[in-house]
Amino acid sequence: MTASSKELSQEALNLASFSFSLEQKTALFTQLKQQRGILFQRDIIALCNEHKLTETQLLKACVPVASLFSVAPISQFYVGAIVLGINQQGETQFYFGANVEFTHQALSLVVHAEQSAINNAWLNGAKSVIKIAISDAPCGYCRQFMNELDTADSLEILLPEKHFSLHDLLPNAFGPKDLGNEISLMSQSASTHQFSGISNACDETLIKTALNAYVPYTGNFSAVKISTYQDGDFYGSYAENAAYSPSLSPLQSALSQFYLSGLSFDDQTVKSITLLETEDAKNQLEVAKAVLASFENPPAFEYITAALIK
Repeated sequence: MTASSKELSQEALNLASFSFSLEQKTALFTQLKQQRGILFQRDIIALCNEHKLTETQLLKACVPVASLFSVAPISQFYVGAIVLGINQQGETQFYFGANVEFTHQALSLVVHAEQSAINNAWLNGAKSVIKIAISDAPCGYCRQFMNELDTADSLEILLPEKHFSLHDLLPNAFGPKDLGNEISLMSQSASTHQFSGISNACDETLIKTALNAYVPYTGNFSAVKISTYQDGDFYGSYAENAAYSPSLSPLQSALSQFYLSGLSFDDQTVKSITLLETEDAKNQLEVAKAVLASFENPPAFEYITAALIK
């Protein structure tokens, strides 16, 4: 091996093991809280140029920052995940996610980091998911959730030491087409449905978020709005899964977005929560009540149902 090739090999090793300093992590975490868990293309380009990294190297280096968003009072196991997605303008963006747990409630209500990152990309209009970098190997539940994506056949999974395709980790998979569902999460076109008999005072963004829900198995177009006193509103939509259990409720979806702003769920921050769902397919009220029961002094709760016009 020549001296120059040794230098190149050492440079490649340094890049592969690049990590942010504590000061850099703190600065990036602060920026991400302000941007609600999204690193925009301009940010990605700037960081790649500053640290002489490829896009993929930067993606992996950001995973420890994603873990800082974790809310894990039960497991104390802090998981971060980042989706590399393409937005509607064809730009690359990093969508961050982290696990969220709820004390004194069924463990099935937990939001996994992979779900959180995919949910973040989906709610913010990403048109496709190309890669996902994760701090730890995805559990079977998360592999099944990822299998609902329209890019499941090509999805790359990046772990700290190894890279896989989703199909490497989920062979002989069961997915949407096995239930006769020809659409996938993030592949569906804009909904043409409407609600009837709904108050004109109802939040238009909440209605739009509900109508954009991915609900091919129950048809319960539903969404949640979390209103805060000083930090704006956060929305979540219902995302179903062919295996049913990995489905993400609209309140879980909204709470995941809320925590990606680095906020604390308490009566000094959260003003109210609104759940909207389809009258003849409703199934989210008890789930919402169970999640909210985890918190001391839960906020005011408004429940709205409406008929769907197809």
